[in-house]
Amino acid sequence: MKHQARKRFGQHFLVDDSITEGIVRAINPKRDDNVVEIGPGLSALTQPLLERLDFLNVVEIDRDLAARLRNTYSPKRLQVTEADALTVDFKQFGERLRVVGNLPYNISSPLLFHLIDAAEQVYDQHFMLQREVIDRMVASPGSSDYSRLSVMLQSRYDMEKLFDVPPEAFDPPPRVVSAVVRMIPLPDSRPRPKSEAAFAQTVAKAFSQRRKMLRRVLGDWTAHIDWIGLGIAETARAETLSVSDFIALSDTLVEKGILR
Repeated sequence: MKHQARKRFGQHFLVDDSITEGIVRAINPKRDDNVVEIGPGLSALTQPLLERLDFLNVVEIDRDLAARLRNTYSPKRLQVTEADALTVDFKQFGERLRVVGNLPYNISSPLLFHLIDAAEQVYDQHFMLQREVIDRMVASPGSSDYSRLSVMLQSRYDMEKLFDVPPEAFDPPPRVVSAVVRMIPLPDSRPRPKSEAAFAQTVAKAFSQRRKMLRRVLGDWTAHIDWIGLGIAETARAETLSVSDFIALSDTLVEKGILR
């Protein structure tokens, strides 16, 4: 029986084999790789992955699709975690984890932030997302796409947009163009803030009113910041600061005891 796509889960099923082949080619899985797929759906990516892998973990929220997967594949080849990916602790899947998936657009940003918690154990991530989201992920300072998402993800990953995917590659077709991105966690030697929580808080506040100058947006924090010492103009806007600028800014606020 044909599965009816469920709007509440943001389901758009990939039906273009050439796109699937392109994604699998980009992932280039080896037989013993530790791979987990988010949102396997109707197995468009699951099946070709299993042709290259000894074993695959999948996370599926739709109980009907989860049941279909269990009935189709042997548990010796496929392990189904029936859950909302936003509630799953991806660290449970082990080391050198390769995460892949056609992510539901309605939860893509929260899910990307959620996955940061497991980044220490991740080897790489390949996702299909709304192209607009990926453009923000890889945007450079000063561009109109540069945002809180850009800063937070670029502080943790090296990212590359691979290719676009047209709406007609899906059933039902979404109203937007999609794209595929590769994300590789940065090494331990990367620049790191004194406090991850303070860094996240600083970036969120700075972009809360992105068109305003930082000295106004940061409010009471402004008086505690040595703008000249940091090499940041008080008249600067959040969209002009690099990741390292935000790290320096949040470190100053931690040193002054404003943030923890």
